[in-house]
Amino acid sequence: MILFMDAEPLLYQIALTLIPGIGDVNARKLVSYTGSPEAVFKESRLALRKIPGIGEATVDVIFSHRDVLRRASEEVEFVQKYSIRTSFFTEKGYPERLKHCADSPVLVYSLGNADLNAPRILSVVGTRRATEYGREMCRRLIAGLKELDVLVVSGLAYGIDTCAHKSALDEGLRTVGVLAHGFDRIYPSQNNILAQRMQEHGGLITEFLSGTNPDRENFPRRNRVIAGLADATIVIEAGGKGGALITADIANSYNRDVFAVPGRIGDPMSEGCNNLIKTNRAALLQSAADVMYIMGWDKPVDKPPAAQRKLFVQLKPDEEAVVAILQEKGECSLDRICINSGMQTSKVAAALLNLEFEGIVKSLPGKIYRLL
Repeated sequence: MILFMDAEPLLYQIALTLIPGIGDVNARKLVSYTGSPEAVFKESRLALRKIPGIGEATVDVIFSHRDVLRRASEEVEFVQKYSIRTSFFTEKGYPERLKHCADSPVLVYSLGNADLNAPRILSVVGTRRATEYGREMCRRLIAGLKELDVLVVSGLAYGIDTCAHKSALDEGLRTVGVLAHGFDRIYPSQNNILAQRMQEHGGLITEFLSGTNPDRENFPRRNRVIAGLADATIVIEAGGKGGALITADIANSYNRDVFAVPGRIGDPMSEGCNNLIKTNRAALLQSAADVMYIMGWDKPVDKPPAAQRKLFVQLKPDEEAVVAILQEKGECSLDRICINSGMQTSKVAAALLNLEFEGIVKSLPGKIYRLL
């Protein structure tokens, strides 16, 4: 098989994801200690065994599955043939919000023209058996968010997902579908035309290679990407169980905001949403105005004058970094500060707390911060 010379890094990136049982967490660890995916395959057994948390069994798996390079080369050809973009977690183009999710995929594939680092991204999920109430609430919500120019993310499934994508396109918003399979197909097939429209005004993203079927176990993995790509997740309709609730729980574990549209008591299609609200796992959502307020998106960014910035003295390095970001961005979420600073969440949270005590920073609803 013939590969372009610059495809060699991608070859090893894909191959790393194909080693059975490694997983995204260990893959990150291996790359961190060896320096690159290629080095993982070329390191000695002794060097790999010295990596904390990488035992003899894992090293055996790495050395006994060199054949994954052949399958990876086939995928590189597929990627090149269909002009698919790839983003490895160490690369600049990798979605920033996903970088702060410990279990996010180390490699993602994408089609279309969406900016996966857009300033405002919302995930919209719900039941496949959407009622007219659910579809109407979805359309009204997205229409209300039009002025914010949000990027709408969903799973391209039946029901609420399809409604969210179509509503976004109708309102002139970009929308991204996260797939539970490879780019050699669209599931469900009825959404083929919709997927084509989305590639012109948004895009598609997946962590799965071509030839991957939309098997049941792939959907929870897809859901973590839906939650991780966005600033907040909105659940429109959901029964007592289902993928939408899994996505909401994952978003909560990522310290992202979650909203749920309430429904009638006793309505099986609103049981999940009502329970999310009752157990304080989601904020009650009645209109787009609720999202704007809680996320701090309801007013223009106020930047403090330059003269005030000179007053901030005797700050610790972490605090100085946080202040510099808030000076540049105005209002900013905790996650966004972590992304821009490159610091761990715990360090950023401690710096923000100290700055609040000093009267330098104010905490706003929705985990948003700004300078006083």
